Amino acid sequence: MSFFSSKRLSTKSIGDLGERYTVKYLKKRGCKICARNYRKPYGELDIVADDGDYLIFVEVKTRHINSMTKASDAVDKRKIRRIINTASAYLAENKLERFCRFDVAEVYLDSQTLKPVNINYIENAFEDNEYY
Repeated sequence: MSFFSSKRLSTKSIGDLGERYTVKYLKKRGCKICARNYRKPYGELDIVADDGDYLIFVEVKTRHINSMTKASDAVDKRKIRRIINTASAYLAENKLERFCRFDVAEVYLDSQTLKPVNINYIENAFEDNEYY
């Protein structure tokens, strides 16, 4: 077992890695990162990015490549409602009126090296009117 084995890292540490890889992914595609880990008592936004056309709220889910479930399966209706409510707070707090999009990044890591094996980036993973 490698020193960097995921067994030595907490779930939060694995999630933080996934977020860092997603930030790199977004920057390579020309996005500006506006916020990370924006928190309110009722929810958190992993990444807020701007691609010039949209303000993008990105939920990052990180799994090992040999995981039995899809990472995006963890984004259920309850989680989506929390993301939407937190995104509304972000917009109000920053006095923004923008076209918005909700994306999900599935980050799959090699279990030994913790390097990304695949990032499945899902644009428009859900819309705010679907869950109200």
